Amino acid sequence: MVDLLGLHKRFQAEMEAAVLGVLRSGQYIGGPEVAAFAEELGAYLGAGVHVVPCANGTDALQIALMGLGLEPGDEVITTSFTFIATAEVIALLGLKPVLVDVDPETFTMDVEQARRAVTGRTKVILPVHLYGQCADMTGLRALADEHGLALVEDAAQAIGSHWNLGSAIEPDRRAAGTLGDIGTTSFFPSKNLGGCGDGGAIFTRDAEMAAKLRMICNHGSKERYLHEVVGVNSRLDGMQAAMLRVKLRHLDAFNMARVAAADRYDALIAEVNASDGEQLPRVHTPARDPFSGHVFHQYTLKLGDAGQGASLRDGLALHFTEKGIPHGIYYPIPIHRQPAYLKYGIDPADLPVTEDLTNRVISLPMHTELTEEVQGRIVGELAAYLRSL
Repeated sequence: MVDLLGLHKRFQAEMEAAVLGVLRSGQYIGGPEVAAFAEELGAYLGAGVHVVPCANGTDALQIALMGLGLEPGDEVITTSFTFIATAEVIALLGLKPVLVDVDPETFTMDVEQARRAVTGRTKVILPVHLYGQCADMTGLRALADEHGLALVEDAAQAIGSHWNLGSAIEPDRRAAGTLGDIGTTSFFPSKNLGGCGDGGAIFTRDAEMAAKLRMICNHGSKERYLHEVVGVNSRLDGMQAAMLRVKLRHLDAFNMARVAAADRYDALIAEVNASDGEQLPRVHTPARDPFSGHVFHQYTLKLGDAGQGASLRDGLALHFTEKGIPHGIYYPIPIHRQPAYLKYGIDPADLPVTEDLTNRVISLPMHTELTEEVQGRIVGELAAYLRSL
């Protein structure tokens, strides 16, 4: 699914030199590499963005919510069609996750569903920029402002993406993670900007909030042995920061390579869909919101028609396995059906799109090292499976 060895081979000398520099410095936690990475990433994301590095993307979400001073029982609206970490941190802090449906094309939060979920206990809207493109941040920002709610972005899969707050004629593009009050991301190795271990970061344009988030990351302290707020121990180490600095310089090129690979997939699958004389189940390629830049953390297909069930998708997954083709199903069991979250009483009937997508989506290999030959083989096996039905 991800060729990290191929990617790192191209930058091996730079990355090894960066790690060796940290090793020789003796500054392994914090230090100049972490500070430099935070400054460089902030500059990449846009003027006035403060970056607070931390240990991983899940911590970033938790610390962001801790920074808002929420009370147990406060409600956070998010989606069920995402990785568990998004809801996990809400529950961990004694807050109530309110899970809403997603758009059937972009797979991101449905603004109208979020609007209907707002109650007197709602304090936060937490959209997920899924698979590499932004949720509708124009609509969600307006909804948050209308009700006086905090807007926190889970941008773990969308570093380098953007949302256009303007128009096609007068664009106003803002980086994913910088459109809300607080944004978060992950540097897990498979991410578009990934380290060689765990890592994460929190973004905000609010200097006072940034200072508070830094304290929370450091046991609630900015002065040694003086703890002003309840905090955690969540720090990015120097070696990860040094490697991320190297890769950040190439992030736009990495994302362009992913988009080029997505374009090739689109063209190949269009040929399968247009096969003359064959009544094949339709393969739906990823929708690209015209207001969002898509950086294709995943390339995720929908198979067949709505309500068709999982048999078509699961059969393709089995065929791929037999042919040695990597693939992923993100996410086969939505959060509202996970045993730990049944107590929140989310009715599956209220999430029909999520229920449908969990039965129909499958992700193809997506990374910077994909070649036309490899993609041709992957789509060839996809076509062979469909013709065997």
